[in-house]
Amino acid sequence: MKLNYEFYVDASPETIWNILVTPEGTRQIFYGCVLESTFEPGADYAYVGPGQDGDRTVHVYGKWLAFEPYRTMSCTEHPGPSYTPNHASQESRMTFTLEPVGKCTKMTLVNDEFSPDHPSIQKTADSWWIILSNIKTLAETGKTLDLGW
Repeated sequence: MKLNYEFYVDASPETIWNILVTPEGTRQIFYGCVLESTFEPGADYAYVGPGQDGDRTVHVYGKWLAFEPYRTMSCTEHPGPSYTPNHASQESRMTFTLEPVGKCTKMTLVNDEFSPDHPSIQKTADSWWIILSNIKTLAETGKTLDLGW
């Protein structure tokens, strides 16, 4: 399965990139999580925040495959250990690409290479629409969507 999303955002690649990687940005779009990493290809990363295991719950983790600031980031992705006992065998690839289009940015997300029988494909497919819409809204308005959560 391949999940593919494209959004045109009335913001610069730098604005969107900062939402994707800084603690101020990720807390707003990834349910209070911070992206912890050295941000180098081959390095580990983890989205850590409030959850089942307290304030330091690992929600998603993996390794960077590519990391080019303001352009692209690609990584392997595993669900956090508190979500499923066989989390290490459940993997997909996530690739964000940012391309300037006039004064806007084309933001593309491809989530693919899911391991066989990955249990979260449908939940992931549904969640990305919310997350990406929130990124677009935050980049354009400076505030997130009020989803009533």
